[in-house]
Amino acid sequence: MIERITEWSGRNPFLICILTFFGVALGFYSLRHTALDAIPDLSDVQVIVYTDWEGRSPDLVEDQITYPISSRFISAPKVKFVRGESMFGKSFVYVIFEDGTDIYWARSRVIEYLNAVRGTLPEGVNPTIGPDATGVGWVYQYALVDESGQNSLAQIRSFQDWTLRYALSSVKGVAEVASVGGFVKQYQINVDPHKLIAYNLSISDIIDAVRKSNSDVGGKTFEVSTTEYYIRGRGYIHSLADIEKIVLKTDPQGNPILIQQVATVGLGPDLRYGVSDFDGRGETVGGIIIMRYGENALKVIEGIKKKFHDLEPSLPPGLKIVPVYDRSQLIEKSIHTLREKLIEECVIVSLVCIVFLWHFRSSLVAILMLPVAILLSFIPFQGLHLTSNIMSLGGIAIAIGAMIDAAIIMIENAHKYLEHAREKNGGKDITGEQRVDVILVAAKSVGRPLFFSLLVITVSFIPVFALEEQSGRLFKPLAYTKTF
Repeated sequence: MIERITEWSGRNPFLICILTFFGVALGFYSLRHTALDAIPDLSDVQVIVYTDWEGRSPDLVEDQITYPISSRFISAPKVKFVRGESMFGKSFVYVIFEDGTDIYWARSRVIEYLNAVRGTLPEGVNPTIGPDATGVGWVYQYALVDESGQNSLAQIRSFQDWTLRYALSSVKGVAEVASVGGFVKQYQINVDPHKLIAYNLSISDIIDAVRKSNSDVGGKTFEVSTTEYYIRGRGYIHSLADIEKIVLKTDPQGNPILIQQVATVGLGPDLRYGVSDFDGRGETVGGIIIMRYGENALKVIEGIKKKFHDLEPSLPPGLKIVPVYDRSQLIEKSIHTLREKLIEECVIVSLVCIVFLWHFRSSLVAILMLPVAILLSFIPFQGLHLTSNIMSLGGIAIAIGAMIDAAIIMIENAHKYLEHAREKNGGKDITGEQRVDVILVAAKSVGRPLFFSLLVITVSFIPVFALEEQSGRLFKPLAYTKTF
C-alpha cells in the first residue's frame, strides 16, 4: 500500500500540490484558532460553592452550611469527591468531577442540586458558585499606583470596584476580576449601648429602621388641570445626614427618636484580612484577572491591554496602571523558542544536504517538509480543542528530529539511485521521465522501512495516553502533537 501511495503521488504532482495547498491553508487556519497558553491546565474539573454568613464562628458555619451542602453533592452524577472548608463567616465547598466532564454541564448540575438544599440553610443565607475558571486561569495582575498622593487607598479601591472592574469584565474571555488591597468604604453606625438601654431600643430595631428607610416606593396618580402626576416616595440614602435623621420610634410625648441620638454615623473601612504591597513602597490597590475556562490566554491578555489603553484617559489624576504579572511574555517566549529551533533545524539540514550532496534543491525538501508537517498536525490538534502550550510545543520539537532523519535518508537514497542510473547510462544525464522513475524506485525502496520506523517511535508514546489525572493532563498534549 505504501508503494502504491508513493507511486500515485509521484505520477500526480499537480494534485499533490493542490491537496498540500488546501492542507496548509486549513492547518494555518487551525493554528490561528488554537488556544495559546504557557502551561497545560492541570486542575481538576471543579465547581466552587461559596457562602457568606457574617459574624458566625467556623464550627457554626460547618454545622449549618458546609455540612448540608457537602452531603447533598455526594450523590450528584460524575462527582469524584467533595471538599468543604469553613472559616469565620465563610464557607467553601469544592465539588470535584470526573476527568473529561464538561465544565458547564458540571456547573448546571451544581446549580440544580444547590436549589434543592437552599431550604435547609439558615434564613438570609444565599450560596453562590464561583467563576467558570480553572486553577491556571490567573493570567494577568495589575496594581493601581498613585505616586502623586492625590488619591487615598479608599478612593482607589472605590474606582477599582465600581469602574475599572466592570470595564475589564467586559473583555471577551474574562471570567472574573478580583480586587485586592485598599479599603472598602462603608457607612458605619457606631451605637452607644447605654443610650440604647435608655431609649429601650435594640440593635435589630436600628437594622430594621435603616433597611426600611433606604427604599423608594411608588404610589397612585392624581390629575390636576388635565395633567396627570405620578406619586413617588423618595427614600434612598445619599449621605451621612440622611442616616442620622432616620426615625427609630417615638417617645411617649410623640417626639421622634433619631439614629443620631443613640449612635454616631461616619465613613470607615470594611474589616480587612490582608494588605497588598507594591515593590516595598507601601500599600496599594490591585486586581487579579481570571480567564474563562478553555479560552485563548494570549487573546484574552491582548484584549485586556487594549482595554487598559482605552481607559487610560479616564483614570483619576495621578493614577496609573502598572502590570505586575503578564503571562503573555511566557507564551511568546515559548513560541519564539519553537520558531528558533525550527529555523535552526532547517538551516542545519540545508547545510548538510548542500555540503555532502552538493545539491541545493534537495535541501528544499526538508525545508518545506517541516513547516508543512507542523501545520498539518494542528488540524486534528485544534479539532480536539487542545491548548498550545510548552508541553505541546515540546512534542513538535521532539517530532522534528525524527522527521528530519527520514527526509535526509530519502534524499540521500534518491541521490544514490540517480548516481547508479547515470553510470548505467554511460555517465550521461538521464531524461526527465527516467529521473522521475528512478526517484520513485528510490522512494519506494525506503518508504516502508521509514514508515514503520516512525510508527515504532509513535507507538512508544501510546502508554502516555493511558496516564490519568494530573500526569495525564501534563503529558498528553506532548504525546498528541508528537503523534500528529
